Amino acid sequence: MSSESHEFQAEVKQLLDLMIHSLYSNRDVFLRELISNASDALDCRRFAGLTETSLQLDGEYAIRLVADPEKRTLSVEDNGIGMTRDEVVSNLGTIARSGAVEFLATLEASRKSEGSGETAPELIGQFGVGFYASFMVAERVEVLTRHAGAPSGVHWESGGDGSFTVSDAERETSGTTITLHLRSSEDENELADYTNEWVLRQIVKRYSDFVAYPIRLEVEGGETRENADEPLNSMKAIWIRPAGEVDDDELKEFYKHVSHDWNDPLTHVWARIEGTFEARGLLFVPSVAPFDLYHREMAHRGIQLYVKRVFIMDECRELMPEYLRFVKGVVDAEDLSLNVSREMLQQDAQIVTIRTHLVKKVTESLLALRRDDSERYREFWEQFGPVLKEGLLDLAEKRERIYELMLCASTHHESQLTALDDVVERMADDQETFYYLSSPSLEVARSSPHLEAFTARGIEVLLFADPIDELWLKRMPPEYRDKRWQSIDEGEIDLGSAREKEKAKEERKDEEDAFKGLIARLRAGVQNDVKEVRLSSRLTTSPACLVRDEGDLSGPMLEILKQSGREVPDVKPILEINPEHPLVERLKTLHEENGDDPRVAEYAQLLYGQAMLADGGRVDDPVEFSRRVTELMLAAL
Repeated sequence: MSSESHEFQAEVKQLLDLMIHSLYSNRDVFLRELISNASDALDCRRFAGLTETSLQLDGEYAIRLVADPEKRTLSVEDNGIGMTRDEVVSNLGTIARSGAVEFLATLEASRKSEGSGETAPELIGQFGVGFYASFMVAERVEVLTRHAGAPSGVHWESGGDGSFTVSDAERETSGTTITLHLRSSEDENELADYTNEWVLRQIVKRYSDFVAYPIRLEVEGGETRENADEPLNSMKAIWIRPAGEVDDDELKEFYKHVSHDWNDPLTHVWARIEGTFEARGLLFVPSVAPFDLYHREMAHRGIQLYVKRVFIMDECRELMPEYLRFVKGVVDAEDLSLNVSREMLQQDAQIVTIRTHLVKKVTESLLALRRDDSERYREFWEQFGPVLKEGLLDLAEKRERIYELMLCASTHHESQLTALDDVVERMADDQETFYYLSSPSLEVARSSPHLEAFTARGIEVLLFADPIDELWLKRMPPEYRDKRWQSIDEGEIDLGSAREKEKAKEERKDEEDAFKGLIARLRAGVQNDVKEVRLSSRLTTSPACLVRDEGDLSGPMLEILKQSGREVPDVKPILEINPEHPLVERLKTLHEENGDDPRVAEYAQLLYGQAMLADGGRVDDPVEFSRRVTELMLAAL
């Protein structure tokens, strides 16, 4: 049959122009698309050969890249199913007509009529536009193809200008060769050299490393390489293998390959979704936090997304919540809904289902690690605990599972962290509250005067010092195991049984009457710094402390707002004094002897400054505070 010229259908010239300039953000993906098409053709031939022995291939199913720097051409060859003349005109002459989709539709009809139970091959093509990505880098494209079993081949050629030609041609073997005549040197500023061996290796490694067939490279006129027969791709998509067949060394090697982290992972998680759609995943929890963990805009490695082992995107944030952003690995979906460029995900139920499943598997794995290997889990928590607690700010998340994973410092042990479940087990039967204290550091928290009454009664207090703690604790965290949360430096604290509380209430009334004059005088001395002075029920050994009124922001929270440049509300603390402390009793005597003694106001400022420092804060006027301390020392000497 003679050569024929055809016009592209469906205003193809305009569509090609749109595709070349707008569809793909990275021109390198043209090679991914061509390799994907070649992989589909090999799948089709292997599957067809199961029932038609004449279509079987004696040698190796493979993909070959041939680069010619002198001619500025790049060819992608395969020995797959190939195309007939009609298929060439149909598939390459109509945008968005996918040969893979056509093959599957034909195959499905055949299976229904013949009742075949064979499993269909996994074909990558969904939109039929990947081939046309070639025109992003090529000024002319040639296709030489021969259908398996056909006596001769077909030649297709186009410059992407709205027309193409088709003619008979000779090809020794079945398969397809796509030759790209790369754009001229005037475009070199924006195009990579796709005849360069290093460039091609990098693209294949990035996008097609796990394609099931070997991808080999030949550079015309180049030096013969010792490893010329070695594939460019690893083909080691270990996530599709049964977990029992993958050993620890393979897992470690694969983790380092996908994460670029040279440390061994802490643990790994296998994930598989089956049902209306299929997806598999192999995820890893690093042993060491990356340097960019708290700089999300700098992060470059996360969950890599593949569709049938073809790389789609490097960091698929839609598949993992922010508080699990340290998780690395791959997710391979069988028929995930992508947009036509494959570079963006459609926001549909599949994404939500995959994400939900992955989060569940990761948190279950971490919980098992916490229960089975407390030492390794503590290492994990030290690296990633603050990030994990970010999930408590997300009202859409199941925050109970984060509570299950949480480790906290507490007054129960000086150095070891504790799980909330263990705290509940140590509680008295009638305790309904997690008591906690949030401070700038654990050292400040452990020496806080707010702990004194709790220590005296043997009540455990949780200690928090991460900046994120101020945020989630302030948002009225939900109960866990029917226990609510209460800060010990906020509001008034009533401990003990109902009878003890009633007795304390009566004693407090008598004390308030006895200290009424002193409290008024102290309040006058610090009226610009505090909203109230009152007797304390939480102190046993310290003379004074600062507490917040219910609903007021804490000092660390105010500092966070200040550092972020936001408006800081004027929040004054409450100064509580210990009526049983010798210093306070002496002040009471001093005031009773001379109600106008100016030293009482000075001591009020010293008590306030002392309480501020004990709370991890800073005095407003360090010079004035130092003067008062110096004068007190001189008077004592």
